[in-house]
Amino acid sequence: MNKEVKAQIQEYVDYLLENSSAEKPMWNKEMIRLGRPNKWNYIDGCMITALLALYEITGEERYFTFAKDFVDFFVQEDGTIKTYNVKEYNLDNINTASNLFYLYDKTQDEKYKLALDHVRTQLDTMPRTAEGSFWHKDIYPNQVWLDGLYMAEPFYMRYETRFNKMAGCQDVIHQFKNVEKNMRDPKTGLYYHGYDHSREMYWADPETGCSPNFWLRSLGWFSLALVETAQATDESLYYEKRYLQKLLEGLVDALIPFQDESGMFYQVVDRADAKGNYLETSGTALISYAILKAVRLEYLAPRYAAMGEKAFNGIANRYLSKNEDGTLKLSGICLVAGLGGATHRDGSLEYYFSEPVVENEAKGVAPFLLAYTEMLRREEV
Repeated sequence: MNKEVKAQIQEYVDYLLENSSAEKPMWNKEMIRLGRPNKWNYIDGCMITALLALYEITGEERYFTFAKDFVDFFVQEDGTIKTYNVKEYNLDNINTASNLFYLYDKTQDEKYKLALDHVRTQLDTMPRTAEGSFWHKDIYPNQVWLDGLYMAEPFYMRYETRFNKMAGCQDVIHQFKNVEKNMRDPKTGLYYHGYDHSREMYWADPETGCSPNFWLRSLGWFSLALVETAQATDESLYYEKRYLQKLLEGLVDALIPFQDESGMFYQVVDRADAKGNYLETSGTALISYAILKAVRLEYLAPRYAAMGEKAFNGIANRYLSKNEDGTLKLSGICLVAGLGGATHRDGSLEYYFSEPVVENEAKGVAPFLLAYTEMLRREEV
């Protein structure tokens, strides 16, 4: 990584922080477009994770201070969290709480442990499929999305291992096994974005229950879910930990043929030829970060690092640039994609290509910064 890219990223982070607060984060384009007050959400949670990672690698206190102040805007002294409702049953809201482990360890402030306990209660009554997998959200009955594995399982495994005598650890592994069984395509080794156990949704294949395509960011979330859940898995669960690592290696191997010469991946991974498809930042960054972190943790062989580095450099070369006023921007980020809902999201190619492509959005920025911290770590070795 050259000095110019480092300097640009440093300047870019400063720009983001100077123009953001817990009430108005400039990187949360979804909330800005909705015109609503900010609330507890995974988009900001990913940015806070990135800032804490930057603090870890650089030692710069301002990253930790910003992250803590941001979280403290929501987390109250009694452990309740402003705007968070357990009964919403949304797996996305679990992810943000993963930052509380770090803050609790760093500060020993009991409110963070109380907040962790509070969020953990959501999983006790979270709706599940007949096979035992969490629904992605209460509003999506019987549906499993790859995104949800990242949103919930690393938190779940970490909490159970640290605070609950490992009671739910096998449940976590079982949910990954359900995904492997139901959502993995045997031909490519890739995983479909969504799965409807009931086969009732219009986007679901009547035989397999799967959505039609391989959406890049969902594969990125899933790859990172495997890394971070494996990291949270105690070594006493030897075979379970290796199972997650094997699943990760299989997924990364499946992605190799679809990596563009630029280093990036396409919005719909296996359809580079499709009109309207494009090289997308957030999913590429997630895959880059997952690979580089997995190599560092020795979950993947060192040879895979070149793939992760190529993906990171591809993003920096293509999408990290300057505006006319001299400020930096990160572009090429799919704002949002899902299945079902009011807008009849059908999982088709046309659908995935139709969603807005934006800049400076945390679903792309945070993974890019996380991949950057792994690039820095590699320079230290």
